Amino acid sequence: MNKKYLLLLIIPLLSSCLQEDELKNPFVSYTPTEINDGWNLSSPENEGIDARKLEEIYTDFHNDQEIWQARSLLVFRNGKLVAESYTKDDTDQTTPRAMWSCTKQVVGLLTGIALEKGLIESVNDSIGRYLPETENYPDKKNITIEQLLTMKSGIDYSNDGLSGQSDDILRQLPDNITGFILGRSLANTPGQKTMYKDCDPQLVACVIQQTSGMKTRDWAKEVLFNPLEIRNLEWMDYKDGTTLGGFGIMSTPREMAKFGQLVLDSGMWKGNEIVSKNWIKEMTMVRVEDMYSFQFCYLWWKDESRKMIYMHGHGGQYVCIIPDKKLVVAMTAEVNTQDDFQLGKEAFEWVDKIVEICN
Repeated sequence: MNKKYLLLLIIPLLSSCLQEDELKNPFVSYTPTEINDGWNLSSPENEGIDARKLEEIYTDFHNDQEIWQARSLLVFRNGKLVAESYTKDDTDQTTPRAMWSCTKQVVGLLTGIALEKGLIESVNDSIGRYLPETENYPDKKNITIEQLLTMKSGIDYSNDGLSGQSDDILRQLPDNITGFILGRSLANTPGQKTMYKDCDPQLVACVIQQTSGMKTRDWAKEVLFNPLEIRNLEWMDYKDGTTLGGFGIMSTPREMAKFGQLVLDSGMWKGNEIVSKNWIKEMTMVRVEDMYSFQFCYLWWKDESRKMIYMHGHGGQYVCIIPDKKLVVAMTAEVNTQDDFQLGKEAFEWVDKIVEICN
């Protein structure tokens, strides 16, 4: 079995052994470090953030043992990194860690680029137009790209593997991931019901791989990662060579925040358009009002009460975008298989505190 797959399987098991008495390091400084990764650095004062109150927030963030899972907190304003701190290990600044379902949001961005480049003509297209495997599964042939982007494929699939139940894609690592997904039965008529699951963005990644003629991760490097100056990112493949679409990206919070800045700047990075402004607008419109009590867009999340768009990965990986404040906040956490130990909604409370001290 591929070593990277073993890592994805082992990380949650190791994390589940963590104890709450595993203390975070005391707060020392939030001054960002220049590592030549494409980010311009600044200070809170220069970007309209109350520096004294920000230091209080960081001190509390390090000392709060109720969120012992938290590993990092980074603040970006006006396109500049103004604060960063790592609660457990400073190597988190440059060491890629599993970002899990934040991968889905990257697939959302890639969908827009594929549309712009003509690889996909419309989100209303059926996957039968792009995936030859659907000839063997006529009941899946008319599932649309949009239904996949909103988790409405109707395919019977569970993401419960990490809690001990059966997640066949993760555990079996099939030889033909596309055929494996299409071969599952329909639990609902496509477009009828929303159900959060990895197989829908996986099929989008399969469409991109089929139409680009490249592994999705290689094409992404060419059209998205390199233009964003993202160099510290790994993205895994299934053993059949298909890039994972529901999870599988390992990176750092500084790199992941670039996706947030890209969305904040309507698809632009340092004066260059990477994703069309129209797609950013389409991608971040609420399509599902209640996805387990959250609002869901095209593979992205939204909290309209906070005027916030965000990426979210298992365990507590977040990139939160607050356009009104020209603010991006990135947080990472230990990955854990038990819901009670995940960094959940409380992460937003820390974002709220930062928003309050921005002028």
